[in-house]
Amino acid sequence: MSTGIKKLSPERVWEFFYQLTRIPRPTGQMEEVTHYVESVGKKFGLETLRDEVGNVLIRKPASEGMADRPAITLQAHLDMVPQKESWSEHDFSKDPIDAYVDGEWVTARGTTLGADNGMGAALALAVLSDDHLRHGPIEALFTVDEEQSMDGAFGLKPGFLQGKILLNCDSEKEGELFVGCAGGLDVNISFQFKEDKYIPEGDVAVKVILTGLKGGHSGVDIHLGRANANKLMFRFLKEAVCDYGARLSSVEGGSLRNAIPREAFAIVTIPGDNVEALWELVADYQDMFREEYAGIEDRIRFYAEMTELPETLIPEEIQDDLINAIEGCQNGVISMLHDFPGTVESSSNLSIVKTSDELIEVKILVRSSSESRKYAIYSSLESVFAMAGAKVEEANGYNGWQPNINSPVLNRVKTAYQELFGTEPEVKVMHAGLECGIIQGVYPEMDMISIGPDIQFPHSPGERVNIASVEKIWRLIVDVLEKI
Repeated sequence: MSTGIKKLSPERVWEFFYQLTRIPRPTGQMEEVTHYVESVGKKFGLETLRDEVGNVLIRKPASEGMADRPAITLQAHLDMVPQKESWSEHDFSKDPIDAYVDGEWVTARGTTLGADNGMGAALALAVLSDDHLRHGPIEALFTVDEEQSMDGAFGLKPGFLQGKILLNCDSEKEGELFVGCAGGLDVNISFQFKEDKYIPEGDVAVKVILTGLKGGHSGVDIHLGRANANKLMFRFLKEAVCDYGARLSSVEGGSLRNAIPREAFAIVTIPGDNVEALWELVADYQDMFREEYAGIEDRIRFYAEMTELPETLIPEEIQDDLINAIEGCQNGVISMLHDFPGTVESSSNLSIVKTSDELIEVKILVRSSSESRKYAIYSSLESVFAMAGAKVEEANGYNGWQPNINSPVLNRVKTAYQELFGTEPEVKVMHAGLECGIIQGVYPEMDMISIGPDIQFPHSPGERVNIASVEKIWRLIVDVLEKI
């Protein structure tokens, strides 16, 4: 049961993380968790503030004799990505996360764990509540709605923070110190149409189902070569339409802009005489997908079943334009960083494809450490979908966090890590989007670094956090706060 994680070390950190697993906190549902964080600040008699967008800031005075130290801001976000296995009945709007110990890891049954970024929040709360720590002036900033739109970071105003140093706790690899991250923007695409109500006599309806993909974080995991459910589904639909007389009625793939889509579903009509051939085509595609992704995806399920005949179809011209555009759009890693070998510079994630009444919505998240390449990718996507007759708009654009390898806080944390653990940490740039870049735009003089424990498979039901790495990050934070 979840209570077992409370006995892990350091107990103070795991106790706060356990409490966060009890609180439903998908993006957009922030009131309960912000109230909880405020209650912790007030319980310990600390100055506790909330700004216009809902961010919570808690300040803790310096230890005796350390008031002259530079003020440090610990920072984490409070929301989590709600993803679950197809068999799970979990309701993210009301159910607690069922976290449990699995060997050297903590994970959750059938859902995302919320260690991204609940573990960062738990570390900050543990610092605020521990009177035995030695430190200069500190404050902890808990931002809201990071995963969908970074509304909390975008809503920050000058003067709210007092820290000279930002210690972001939202990275996911212990032993690596992050000094930069990619920027991003959303590409929102829509097709408007009038439904086709003519279905040829003798046609039957088939639901095509793709499940079992790993998915994952569209920044952290984009280089792993995992399958994108939308790309696979439309690859199949192109052949089903061209060679088997299929007509598309509806499609739904992916659910979050920053998660690699794990599932996709489509309803098509097809001449009754072609059903057996379609069954064979589906089986062939399942075999092909499994062969192509062998060693990467081990649970691919691609199958079809008969369903009720729909009342309407997507017009043939719109259907064909949609399929061709999805097939043609860039997806996955696009370029790599020269100065940080092995780090993705630019990528595109075909996050969501969804049909509703006379509307098709497609959402793509573009990430890049280069502003020019970010907009070059957007331009390429815009061209593909504009040629298909779609409306294309950009939204929620944000700059990356530019690296400063001469950062004083970086040097201090590197030294602390070497003294504590006897090895030199790696200095890296992250392809995922951190709030540091946005905060840097409001507080340009703030010196920044990002750290965190080992978290694998964030934004997917396989998410897990390494127990030993949490203790190491706690020790590192305590040491840095005392000596900086």
